Amino acid sequence: MPRTTATRIPEKMSTDWSQVQELMSDVLVGHVGLVEDDGHPVVFPTAVVLDGERLLLHGSTGSRWMRRLASGVPVSVAVTSIDAVVVARTAFESSLSYRSAVFFGRCRRVAGEELEAALAVVTNRIVPGRVAEVRASNSRELAATMLLELPVESWSLRISSGPPTDEPEDIAGGAWAGNLPVVRTYAEPVPSPDLRPGIGVPASVTARLADRVRV
Repeated sequence: MPRTTATRIPEKMSTDWSQVQELMSDVLVGHVGLVEDDGHPVVFPTAVVLDGERLLLHGSTGSRWMRRLASGVPVSVAVTSIDAVVVARTAFESSLSYRSAVFFGRCRRVAGEELEAALAVVTNRIVPGRVAEVRASNSRELAATMLLELPVESWSLRISSGPPTDEPEDIAGGAWAGNLPVVRTYAEPVPSPDLRPGIGVPASVTARLADRVRV
């Protein structure tokens, strides 16, 4: 359920869970916020995937921040998509079109039999179908990987879209105004320098080329 009540421009807030799902389908990275045991705040980026009604956070067992999250401290995770630059007739009204969600809660570590299945979810979210094309993770790799689960129980979603909202006297002036859409696309794959001859681009990568990912 949504956590926050907006006090400023409440019309930009949304309680539509399907819009959260749409946002999460367009982003691959979230920014995780926590407070260390010495009281210092920390924000760090990591791969995040929405799986049903939980967030999966991918990191390393060597990360002290991931280990602290695994201990169950309060956490927030923010994700944002910049969809357009709003070019208004004044600097004051110029802005960004965006979708931004913040999730709140406490993480738990995914381990045991759950780990491999959850890692497959993360991998297939980043490159759909890739798990079927590569070998399974070995015990050393699994031991080095930290995967955390954040149940999506408390969240907020804010959306800003639409054309510039200029004052009438500025609209009557001579400055151009409008939106500049922001879109990130995949370019042609660059083979690894050590790729053996005869190995072509796999279906998972070819399919990804048709996708569009916003920033």
